Amino acid sequence: MKDHDLILSDLAREAEMNPGTMSSIINGNRTLSVDQLDRITQAMGYPVGYYYERYVSEYLTEANPNWRRMSPFIHNCARLNKLDCIHEVVNLLMDKLGYSESLFELAEELFREGLYEAATILYENVALSEKKQYSERLAMCQYRLFHTRQGDNQEKNYEAAVQFEIYVDRLDEIEQLDALKDLANTYRSLRKWDKVELFAKVLGDKAKIQYNMEQQRQPSKRENTKKPSFPLFAYWAFSHLLRDEVCEARKDYEKAFQHTYMYADLSWVKETDEITLEWKKRYKEWAEANAYVNKLHAGEISVLDDYVAFFSSRKEETLPGLDNVIEAANRYHLNVDHILSQFQTEILAMRDKHEGVGVYNQQFILERYVHFTCELAVYYLNKSNFADGFTFLLSCLEKSTLINNRSYIIKCVKLYEAYLEYASFEMKAAYRNLIKKVDEDET
Repeated sequence: MKDHDLILSDLAREAEMNPGTMSSIINGNRTLSVDQLDRITQAMGYPVGYYYERYVSEYLTEANPNWRRMSPFIHNCARLNKLDCIHEVVNLLMDKLGYSESLFELAEELFREGLYEAATILYENVALSEKKQYSERLAMCQYRLFHTRQGDNQEKNYEAAVQFEIYVDRLDEIEQLDALKDLANTYRSLRKWDKVELFAKVLGDKAKIQYNMEQQRQPSKRENTKKPSFPLFAYWAFSHLLRDEVCEARKDYEKAFQHTYMYADLSWVKETDEITLEWKKRYKEWAEANAYVNKLHAGEISVLDDYVAFFSSRKEETLPGLDNVIEAANRYHLNVDHILSQFQTEILAMRDKHEGVGVYNQQFILERYVHFTCELAVYYLNKSNFADGFTFLLSCLEKSTLINNRSYIIKCVKLYEAYLEYASFEMKAAYRNLIKKVDEDET
């Protein structure tokens, strides 16, 4: 006010506040809410949040915790990504009893808004305060933390999955279906097939029980029951789709076909609503695709053209489709240059674009792309096409380093050493730079 020659009413007008309220705040006779702080800060020409650190240290630490003031402050900090302030305020609250439930509810709100980093701080603290309790809230915190910890680093994804496993059965029965699906999907992207099989079977058993219970309920009572994210039968079908993939990975194609037939025939599903019909259609298409895949990997090369025609019209199936084709080509020494030429534009676009598509999440797509480039490198190097072979080998090594997948890194190193004599000077230099990056990540 002195610097800008303002009287109290001028400042109040700039801050869009009542002059009496402004007077009480300046004279220390009224508590300062975060909304009032934001208004005054903007009136002074500073961005919102400019005084948040001082607000915590000079006001909140001295006052008794007041949830009506703390909650909007934490929310604002989350939007402004002021995570240090959230840490300080949460520490103040956790020293007092009775704030665990309020923090959890706010964490859920932040999670729904996509403010995951801020939500993680709250979930971690609530989980810590309830770690000795066999509570559903603790399990839910761990489920949310499992979600927020999923990213490109596959080692960390694995650690998060292992940490969450023991909490699944503490969730309510409906929430367990999504949790089991998500766990199985994570292990699927890591190619941990024993784990995929384990959680897929549990998912199928629980989904079948829930579906039968739902059918036995009176129609009037169904409206009041908690609903899962997808139709109950879809979880059961997904469990067999996952087990189909497990059998395929183990080269047990006969058993894989048994699971394919299970989710291909959903005629027993009684519902006829639009969502149900859409899911039944999806599973019928996936069954058709996986039937082609199983036959192709089992050596029935005659299905190749039909399979390519199938996935060429379905964008989300392009990468998995090409990956299956090139894997079969390497296994049975096929020439698929014409197919690779047909999808040249799509293959080039995949290099820098790995977000989720359709039902496939980002982790699945990125891992599948790494597997695809590894198989492509093998394919071209075996054909003495060293330029393309080393290009895809280096791409595989680069992405493997990005997602911290040591298995693929080792495969790339072995493949490079096997064909080292054919590498150009530029390829050798690029390889050394990538290996240097790998070494830096290890230290």
